[in-house]
Amino acid sequence: MVASVPGAGFRADERNRMRVLILGCGYVGMAAGRQLLGAGHSVVGVRRTAEAVGELRAAEIEGAIGDLTRRADLDRLDGPFDAVINTVSSSRGGAAEYREVYLEGTRTVLDWLRDHPVQRYVYTSSTSVYAQVDGSWVDESSPALASGETGRLLRDTEDLLLAAARERAFPAVILRVAGIYGPGRGFLFQQFLKGEARISGEGRRFINMVHRDDVATALVTVLERGESGGIFNCVDDAPVTQAEFLGWVTDHLGRPMPPSVPEPDPGTRKRGLSHKRVSNERLRGLGWIPRFPSWREGYAPWVAEVLAAEQNRQAGATEA
Repeated sequence: MVASVPGAGFRADERNRMRVLILGCGYVGMAAGRQLLGAGHSVVGVRRTAEAVGELRAAEIEGAIGDLTRRADLDRLDGPFDAVINTVSSSRGGAAEYREVYLEGTRTVLDWLRDHPVQRYVYTSSTSVYAQVDGSWVDESSPALASGETGRLLRDTEDLLLAAARERAFPAVILRVAGIYGPGRGFLFQQFLKGEARISGEGRRFINMVHRDDVATALVTVLERGESGGIFNCVDDAPVTQAEFLGWVTDHLGRPMPPSVPEPDPGTRKRGLSHKRVSNERLRGLGWIPRFPSWREGYAPWVAEVLAAEQNRQAGATEA
């Protein structure tokens, strides 16, 4: 493969330049694609619509229309490729969408790659496969017995890839990603801004997060250094309770703390209800260093933007 710079991707020369296919090249995939382009590699991103492909081209990523659940779409791609990164999303769908996109989509891709071998295949899974509810630390050796149906489908997809790695040396690497936030995305923070955030019970349940740009760097890192059949957790260094996170936000924005509501029934959540702290030690062992080691550094620019916007509104109101 290629020489790498710990935590920040790698720089290719003509001898080891790769052509990388990114399936579902959206919020995370485009960030990874930009890093790969910056390192001298060639990137092709696959999206489902012409409009989305236009976004790729605007980012100087070669775009292609396709759906990974359709073998004919994959056959039309202009290969060959040295590596594939799968960052496809279910678009917040339920179990049926998860089954189609993740499990059946992976079956289709595995079948396609029998005829188009690659050096590495990186799949983005989720830390929701860990169902621990005692606040304990978990790592890649911990039981991954997802309680929700969608989490179980993600685990089934992982098992499909791991079986291929064992049985036919398929070069799969799995990245279990925590809750992603970043420019324009941050579920609990956005709920807070809209006045819709609620504290579940006493707010003691841990939240595990990671910035979008650090996920992109992690994808590049495991593409370069992750061993076939390997699993890596992608999460920042600072698990935080719901109450602590919302308390930090209220302090910085000068708004009241959200009200408390009873803990939700785990059966009503598509990925179940867990309470654990996820370790990133194994990924760090590959040389990955997060740019945003905690949510505090990651959210600080967004908080500053919100405060600046409020100050501008107040100034405009005063002038009027």
